[in-house]
Amino acid sequence: MTIEERIENSVTRVFKTVFPNTTNHYDTLFGGTAMALMDEVAFMAATRFCRKKLVTVSSDKINFTVPIPAGTIIELVGRIIYIGRTSLKVMVEIYVEQLYAEERYRAIHGEFTFVAIDENKKPTPVL
Repeated sequence: MTIEERIENSVTRVFKTVFPNTTNHYDTLFGGTAMALMDEVAFMAATRFCRKKLVTVSSDKINFTVPIPAGTIIELVGRIIYIGRTSLKVMVEIYVEQLYAEERYRAIHGEFTFVAIDENKKPTPVL
């Protein structure tokens, strides 16, 4: 399988409903909850790409461009954007869909870097 095919096969999509227990006093999704969901989706995409043990080493500039209101559906999309020797970078985007309308827009995006580790928790090649 080519690298391009592995990247395409590892694209990860997760859908969630934004319920009141995940929102703040403005009735929008907690930023920390969004970041945790993004890290999880990034981890899944990275693992699906290389099938190795991975650890998150950084999250780079997460842009919260639009608040995500309660009572919406979100789609998190994780995609490999960089492959190093022992590391991978994953872009995660969060899209918002209204429950009862056709509206859809991107609300948050950011990048997460992972390092593959061996049984001694030392960096190991991702490929």
